[in-house]
Amino acid sequence: MKKLTLLLLVCVWHAPLFAQTSTNSDSLAYQLQRKKINTMLDERHQKFDQYAESLKKHTGIFGLQTKKDIRRSNDILMDITKTDEAIFEQIKILLNYRTYQQQQVQAKSARVEDYSLGYMNTINRLRAQVDKMKEDVLADKKQQESTLRLHFIVFVLMLGSILILLLRKRHVTA
Repeated sequence: MKKLTLLLLVCVWHAPLFAQTSTNSDSLAYQLQRKKINTMLDERHQKFDQYAESLKKHTGIFGLQTKKDIRRSNDILMDITKTDEAIFEQIKILLNYRTYQQQQVQAKSARVEDYSLGYMNTINRLRAQVDKMKEDVLADKKQQESTLRLHFIVFVLMLGSILILLLRKRHVTA
């Protein structure tokens, strides 16, 4: 139990060294929760000092511990255990909060990615439509040119036919 508690203390005290983000970027609620845990750890440290001191007290005959001394030490130890449980609960809340923040960031990232993909798809679709419209315009121009040529040819043939008929009429009347 002592090793676990000491490991937990070391991890919590040195957590800012291992954190990937700076403390400035952490949210206010996260900072408050960390401060609360650090305060609880300080209280636990004081209680542990009291426990160590109570173990050294020997008020009995010939310097032995009395039942009262042992009970006092056990009461302090029980208080330390309750404090440890409270610290574990607060750390769990802190970790849950961090997990919640990470999930929010991931969700936001996914939404941004979806928006980006949507915009890219829209841009690609619009480019394809513009290309198709350009092809349609070229096809319409070609068709209009061929129709204009056909009309010009028909006009020239009609004009030629009229001229031929007029010249024949002149030759016939003359």
